[in-house]
Amino acid sequence: MCGIVGYIGEADAKEILLKGLEKLEYRGYDSAGIAIRNEEGVTVFKEKGRIADLREAVNEDITAKIGIGHTRWATHGVPNRLNAHPHQSASGRFTLVHNGVIENYHLLQKTYLKGIPMQSDTDTEVIVQLIELFVKEGFSTADAFRKTLTLLHGSYALALLDVEAADTIFVAKNKSPLLVGVGEGFNVVASDAMAMLQVTDQYIELHDKEVVIVHKASVEITKLDGSIVERGPYTAELDMSDIEKGTYPHYMLKEMDEQPTVIRKIIQAYEGDNGELTIDAEILEALRAADRLYIIAAGTSSHAGLIGKQYFEKMAGIPVEVHISSEFGYNMPLLSEKPLFIFITQSGETADSRQVLVKIKELGYPTLTITNVPGSTLSREADHTLLLHAGPEIAVASTKAYVAQIAVLALAAYVTARANGKDLEFDLKQELAIVANGIQTIIDSKDVLEDIAEDYLKIARNAFFIGRNIDFYVSLEGALKLKEISYIQAEGFAGGELKHGTIALIEEGTPVFALVTQASVALNIRGNVKEVAARGAHPCIIAMAGIDEDGDRLVIPHVHELLTPLVSVVPLQLISYYAALHRRCDVDKPRNLAKSVTVE
Repeated sequence: MCGIVGYIGEADAKEILLKGLEKLEYRGYDSAGIAIRNEEGVTVFKEKGRIADLREAVNEDITAKIGIGHTRWATHGVPNRLNAHPHQSASGRFTLVHNGVIENYHLLQKTYLKGIPMQSDTDTEVIVQLIELFVKEGFSTADAFRKTLTLLHGSYALALLDVEAADTIFVAKNKSPLLVGVGEGFNVVASDAMAMLQVTDQYIELHDKEVVIVHKASVEITKLDGSIVERGPYTAELDMSDIEKGTYPHYMLKEMDEQPTVIRKIIQAYEGDNGELTIDAEILEALRAADRLYIIAAGTSSHAGLIGKQYFEKMAGIPVEVHISSEFGYNMPLLSEKPLFIFITQSGETADSRQVLVKIKELGYPTLTITNVPGSTLSREADHTLLLHAGPEIAVASTKAYVAQIAVLALAAYVTARANGKDLEFDLKQELAIVANGIQTIIDSKDVLEDIAEDYLKIARNAFFIGRNIDFYVSLEGALKLKEISYIQAEGFAGGELKHGTIALIEEGTPVFALVTQASVALNIRGNVKEVAARGAHPCIIAMAGIDEDGDRLVIPHVHELLTPLVSVVPLQLISYYAALHRRCDVDKPRNLAKSVTVE
């Protein structure tokens, strides 16, 4: 959601910025722009639509050695060229890009900017107009920048150009992610290291309410009060080959195909010297010391959390509550005496989850982040981190990161249970290896799954996903995948809930996907399928080998019953993919969605 790039050095900034923005397309956006500065001043190019549209608008004859760029996901003002970033002050001296939301922008406009005409409907423009106002009152650019920041309520990541400061990018952040990348004779700014990996893998983490003065040969970090901060760079552990599609038509297809490898990487990453699965001793102690776990997550990660709840309760005997991040921060329940908070987030930058983390830290409770991105905000700010080792996930619809979340949750619960003396009577490492093979078997059956998508979803306007026990949670994820990339209205339900109201929506031909992987409730869910079929539904049963029956549309490989979510979700991912493909949807970048939700 929204992306920032910046460059200052000796190369042509224009192409570096455009390539950087292309690497941020996965985050979701509806417009884009760049501003470059040379001896003739600052030139802004911006367009509604894709980076390809912006490229066509850029004058190739203009060169510059400093510039900033932005991909925008609309929050204030409709997606159009005027509301696209960068934004400029009234005189054109200052040019700004901004990620985040300024909650008090309207009050600031009424208080300070009466009589100054606004060119856009955005909260961002208020920031750049305030900076110019304070400079006209006698402040230096740096001091005007700081003064403006003290007035802002909300989240921001900012990069500012001043026509009269030819060799400087002014940078600041609060709640929204931002990094400064360092190189030989140049420096860069990026909301995601992936954007500028083309030029450097050395990045400096920025903390909230820090101000950074970036020159081509130096980076000066200060707090809002002006005190100097010393912080060295870290190496971004990303492989450029991991973030390229290669021969795949879509990132989503590539990432689904990588899921068996992800499971094997997790086994390898968490294998101890004795060959047993293990986790960091401090994390294990934190899990064992807790009287209750509170899983905080959003979207797909919350679905993984519901499955993780089953693992910790059934394997380790620890009570677990799963909460939606955006609700928990403003409606906190009564807490146990010794809670441990687990934040599940693919990107490590989810704003909803971070606002909870901040409050929990203020209360003094221990925290653990499970994420795919080392060095991300939630990873850095939590007490502990468990990494997913899934590699970069570019497609907006999460697939391999979701599977990795479930695998790591299973691993953490298993190791905790063993440490507590529980006899689980199975070897998780061996069972995960079986899971990896099972996923591969499903991936190798793409033609069957494409046929299912064609049969059930080609003209469907809605669909239901049902399951019982742990299958219910997978049904929630299957429904989310379908609706977010194909735009088919889809809902996941516990099978027994259908007759408590939802069955009224069943019409002739309504697709109903039913998961049957749990022996204890297999007959119950098959009974629910009969109920909807009697009312005209078009049911598709996906069953695990061993409890399958004649007439089941797809039989998935047998795995340990607790680990079935790792396998049963894969056909739902692929069915959603092919449904979206047949409807000519943008599979990797579905409308209105963002990969990393960095504003509340």
